[in-house]
Amino acid sequence: MAKEVKGFIKLQAPGGQATPAPPIGPALGQHGVNIGQFVSQFNERTKAFNGTIVPVEITVFNDRSFEFIVKSPPAAVLLKQEAGLAKGSGVPNKEKMGKVTRKQIRKIAETKMKDLNAFSLEQADKIIEGTARSMGIDVVD
Repeated sequence: MAKEVKGFIKLQAPGGQATPAPPIGPALGQHGVNIGQFVSQFNERTKAFNGTIVPVEITVFNDRSFEFIVKSPPAAVLLKQEAGLAKGSGVPNKEKMGKVTRKQIRKIAETKMKDLNAFSLEQADKIIEGTARSMGIDVVD
């Protein structure tokens, strides 16, 4: 017999460096999940990301056990890393913050492909380019 689901939690935490501090602790605590156990499992699974923000979807069951799925980092975070920026533009149409090449866009699209709503890599490229434009990052050839 399958376990009964009590709740579903979506969080973003630094890969390999999560702590029981907010936002993780309070979100898991209200569902009665063992926070230390989650943090240790999450850090073990995401140590390859080393500090990059990583989304995680946690399913909590009635017996206070849990399962979680680690997603790929958000496109905006990957774009900031590729362009070497601390943050995107507040006024993206007027103030350009940086540049990325199509080759960098393709690399990000390949990383994000399993989490994107696209059937082809070309469509995934367009999604990432749109995110770059909305952040004030120019895409150059």
